[in-house]
Amino acid sequence: MAAGQCLLLLCMAASVVLQARAQPDSKGFITLDCGFTGETGYAGVGDTTVLPDNGEFTDNVGTSHNISAEYVTQSMAKSWYNVRSFAAGVRNCYTLRSLVSGLKYIVRARFKYGNYDGLDLHPVFDLYIGVNYWHTVNISRPEEVLIVEATVVVPDDFLQVCLVNTGAGTPFISGLDLRPLKKTLYPQVTAAQGLTLVDRINFGPTNESLIVRYPDDPHDRIWFTWVDTVTWAEISTTQTVQTLPVEDLYQAPSAVLQTAITPRNVSGNILLTWSSKPTPMDPSPGYIFILHFAELQALPAKAVRELRVNVNDKPWFNFDYTYNLSIEATSNATLPPFINAAEVFTVFPTTNLGTDSQDVSAITAIKAKYLVKKNWMGDPCAPKTMAWDRLTCSYGAVGSHPRITNVSLSSSGLNGDILSSFTNLTAVQYLDLSNNNLTGSIPDALSQLPLLTVLDLSGNQLNGSIPSGLLKRIQDGSMDLRYGNNPNLCTDVNSCQMHAKKNSKLALYIAAPAVLLVLIVSVTVLLICLRKPKKQGEASAWAHQFSDKFSHTRAPLMFASTLRHQRRINAQFHNTTQ
Repeated sequence: MAAGQCLLLLCMAASVVLQARAQPDSKGFITLDCGFTGETGYAGVGDTTVLPDNGEFTDNVGTSHNISAEYVTQSMAKSWYNVRSFAAGVRNCYTLRSLVSGLKYIVRARFKYGNYDGLDLHPVFDLYIGVNYWHTVNISRPEEVLIVEATVVVPDDFLQVCLVNTGAGTPFISGLDLRPLKKTLYPQVTAAQGLTLVDRINFGPTNESLIVRYPDDPHDRIWFTWVDTVTWAEISTTQTVQTLPVEDLYQAPSAVLQTAITPRNVSGNILLTWSSKPTPMDPSPGYIFILHFAELQALPAKAVRELRVNVNDKPWFNFDYTYNLSIEATSNATLPPFINAAEVFTVFPTTNLGTDSQDVSAITAIKAKYLVKKNWMGDPCAPKTMAWDRLTCSYGAVGSHPRITNVSLSSSGLNGDILSSFTNLTAVQYLDLSNNNLTGSIPDALSQLPLLTVLDLSGNQLNGSIPSGLLKRIQDGSMDLRYGNNPNLCTDVNSCQMHAKKNSKLALYIAAPAVLLVLIVSVTVLLICLRKPKKQGEASAWAHQFSDKFSHTRAPLMFASTLRHQRRINAQFHNTTQ
């Protein structure tokens, strides 16, 4: 291969699944020094800015600490000096906002315990990206540095990274980074699965402390150097290694591809070893290998560089578990094998769905308005075991988002008017805001919540009247409204009695025909009795008794009038039929 101004990349991006969740800068980067509480940020790598952690990302929960002085070194970056710990609550989350929905992002969390609490512990806790389990953090030594990285598709315009207390130590974090990726990169990352980084290696440099990242890598991936000068020989170039623009799905930076290794024994192989690490949450982890190859030498005529990749002594596409990966020359090759860089990932599912986005927006606005200080961190409904206190959610079929159906904020210290965001909880059935200090009028828009059956507003300082829409819901029996103990509500009795007025009219419409019917039946019975044949003496005696009994009332006049009217009707009937 003739040398040119630029060298073309031959990238073997083979991937196999092995069975064994703040504001970005102009590049879309967010770099957060967790626990650093300065007023402004400071310069990071390249032209990046490291942001302070003043509670904006965590709703002011958690406490800041400095690590113990004995674990601070001169070469240590400033971002490792502090931590934020979360002693209260099961789940505490960082929320990164203003993201691009559907885009892929690298999420990187950094941890150094440094005996910040003076207890010399070894905390173990879980990390979640949104509502999906990501990784278990297990700190075994105070000086240990741990970086956990994932690549995921972000389904919303925000991302939450949550630390979950599993009872084995207080969760803490040193730093958090977010980096956007093109949608075409890392095609194994989908809405259904993400990748957790196991290792990202730059082969060839002899300086073990060399790290390649931004700005050499525009995506700020961190490439660590693996050095073994006894076994491997270095191949390098100072020329730019140009990747193939169409076929390259990983875009390893030129600074990484400018070096490679080859066996010192020309007949030898390159052997790379990784250990599978099952966890209780992922007993059979899947793996993805991405190997990067770039020919850096001008090959003589008829020279052949041909490679075979095996895993556990099996061909690349025919194995079940991964521990040893070997790169060897084929029988046709005249040159030894080589490799420039490698990335190894485990696969984790991201199929758990968060709460309906409209519900999340509504309940988040409610939380912010009333400064709710319950365990309202992370997703409101998911995972189900971490759902927010005072909320009840419905969980439909697989593939559907949970919905908020019950909000019970009785005696929660709510102040101010009733926020319009309540009307966006369109699946809510029970809303209890009783015994708070809510003021202002009752929003009529609450009547538009189609499934709301119980609305409890009692024990507040509401004023005005009950809106007509709610009165109609009360009248048709579709809602139970409770509004007692609001001294300034319904001061004008008529303003809250629309349902009573209409019921009175209905009672009148029903009662009047009923009274008329009873009167007609009574008169008819009486007429039958009067028309019954009697002896003259008996008739006279009865008439005399009747006259004596009603002589001092108006009843005889009414009866006589009715009797005459009845006789006229009878007469008209007989005349018509003759």
